[in-house]
Amino acid sequence: MRSITDRKQLQSFLNAFAKHKAEVTEISLAYGTAVSETLSKLGLEASEKAITTSFVTWETWKAIRYELERRLGIDLPGGGIAYIIPLSSIGGLKQMKYLFGEQEIRREEESVLKDTKYELLTVVSNIGYSNLVMDAAREAGAGGGTVVHARGTGVQGSERFFGVQLASEKEMIYIVVRSSEKNRIMQAIMERAGLHTRAQAIAFSLPVTEVAGMRLAEMNEAEDRESETAGSENR
Repeated sequence: MRSITDRKQLQSFLNAFAKHKAEVTEISLAYGTAVSETLSKLGLEASEKAITTSFVTWETWKAIRYELERRLGIDLPGGGIAYIIPLSSIGGLKQMKYLFGEQEIRREEESVLKDTKYELLTVVSNIGYSNLVMDAAREAGAGGGTVVHARGTGVQGSERFFGVQLASEKEMIYIVVRSSEKNRIMQAIMERAGLHTRAQAIAFSLPVTEVAGMRLAEMNEAEDRESETAGSENR
């Protein structure tokens, strides 16, 4: 779940999320992009924004949406926005427990997105370990990645699962991977930089429906298929 709101409203949003056991794992600061003319028509001023990220079940999302609409007036101009993005996988049971906290996860909520050719693999690790993460990913077949410095919010209760408090300074590594290679790459990262290491990385993936800029990977994939076909014919 992502939410975007005026920074003055941030604490009210955080309180609403906490009420429904949706821990905020990351907060980013931003600015609104509406032009002055649009803001004037709406009677608004340019404002500083806050973007939050949480992991929620469908039931938690419905409860939070009701809270945001009825109590915080998110539907009013300038009230903000919240939306959900489907997860396609999470790198392990411990990671899932950490991300969802005390929320009840129902078995029937689990689903598999079968028709996505690529996925966005997101890895959150302690700062200074992005090279370790990328080395593991590349050895498992990944290409390049993008590293973003972020600050965690100190998720309450994390020590209940792992016996340690995760560091507040984070690195987020974004890697677009082929769906067919995702599990292998994610497993390699978890083995090299998972929660049992100093990197304490957590990995999850999001479905990608369209991709531009992956032509080289697609060409290599096509060449591999042609080589396999030629080898079978020769045999």
